[in-house]
Amino acid sequence: MRDSSRAHVIFWFRQDLRMLDNPAFAEACQRGFIIPIYILDDVNSGIHKLGSASRWWLNSALRDLDDSLGGLLRFYAGDALTLLPQLAKAYNAQGVFWNRCYEPWRINRDTKLKQRLIDNGIEVLTANGSLLWEPWQVLKNNGEAYRVFTPYYRRGCLSMPAPRSPIPIPKHIRYAPPDRKLGACTLTDLNLLPNIDWHLKLSKHWDISEKNALRCATDFVSKRLTDYREGRNFPHDSKVSRLSPYLRFGQISPNMVWFLAKNSSEKIESAESLDMFLSELGWREFSYYTMYHFPELPVKNLQTRFDKFPWRSEFSHLKAWEEGNTGFPLIDAGMRELWETGYMHNRVRMVVGSFLVKNLLIHWHYGQRWFWDCLVDADLASNSAGWQWVAGCGTDAAPFFRIFNPITQSEKFDAEGKYIRRFVPQLSSLSNKDIHAPWMASPEALSAARIKLGDNYPRPIVDVKSSRALALSAFEHTKSV
Repeated sequence: MRDSSRAHVIFWFRQDLRMLDNPAFAEACQRGFIIPIYILDDVNSGIHKLGSASRWWLNSALRDLDDSLGGLLRFYAGDALTLLPQLAKAYNAQGVFWNRCYEPWRINRDTKLKQRLIDNGIEVLTANGSLLWEPWQVLKNNGEAYRVFTPYYRRGCLSMPAPRSPIPIPKHIRYAPPDRKLGACTLTDLNLLPNIDWHLKLSKHWDISEKNALRCATDFVSKRLTDYREGRNFPHDSKVSRLSPYLRFGQISPNMVWFLAKNSSEKIESAESLDMFLSELGWREFSYYTMYHFPELPVKNLQTRFDKFPWRSEFSHLKAWEEGNTGFPLIDAGMRELWETGYMHNRVRMVVGSFLVKNLLIHWHYGQRWFWDCLVDADLASNSAGWQWVAGCGTDAAPFFRIFNPITQSEKFDAEGKYIRRFVPQLSSLSNKDIHAPWMASPEALSAARIKLGDNYPRPIVDVKSSRALALSAFEHTKSV
């Protein structure tokens, strides 16, 4: 690259919508005048273009980033493979810098793009701004990829050099003149908001900004991390970080979260809580790692014996599950939390996922798609790995015969029914004993609580015991295939 006092560098924001601890951005700022761009590429993403809740979050995250950049972020929509070389020429840029992404479709596109830019004489610099460890760095002694989380994390990740310290926001950022070439559009032109007003309810629950991402992380580490090990499984308590959507869109880096947590080790009472939280960051890494080494993760069973599994196509059951009308209060509370907030507690995600694929025998792809559309933290790696885990068909999956009982899970993790009462308010007047299984309550208790099963609250759409037996029978069939 020529003299940096005059060089122009395009910085391509992707899943790193922040200025703090942004390695490729920091390097670009040292090289010359910055041309910050964002490209909404719905061309190359195919079936994995962003869902509705994610697009809503992205809209706010981009607005916040644009404000931080002084209104100088250029927006584009289209095929990045075609657009970026054209933009580099139009802006007379000597370099194009970005942080790496790991979805299969992005790797395929970015590999071609990098070569195209280099062939045009443009310097390309990429960096790791999304993961603690690169997926190609953590391998077994024989050079193969890990398939099981514990050895991957314990013998792999934790034996590697520690994640780097966060990089400060560059002190001196020089921006190129604010001209907008080749059809740059406005944020509104990207048309990210849903056609219905669904997103209005989501906005009550989130402050979507880089500043708030850091605030949430700091608040969690200082106030709730010490109770994380014991409290993380209870959906009515706020013992979890709720950082997943900020990590998903890169409004905070995993390095920053790791750094904050590790630096708190002398202040928290429970070393087990710290280790547990860091291992959850490790699970996020493992999802990306698995998708990198097994790129079929989002679309195919990693255990091929499940290809012959006798799934059912009972779409009335699927609709009841999506709408939170299954008749099982914990399931319904989770699905309604998802619709109201764009989020669901992780313990409940496991229970509703198990219910869909094992009690209802509906293919995990349907759950994956619904979560993809409704979750503000919908992440191709974590969402796909999570569904393959709960369905039993992933690399390090829960055994298929591990079927979460929605009643006992409710009694154990929401004993007082606080979570259920919040999201299924028509059950609020039931006792703590009856609220987990209203159909087992006495007629007098239902009448006193003004509940009429099949009217203002549904009867269970399946029987837990018999649906479990059917699932186990179906699993035996796959073992004989």
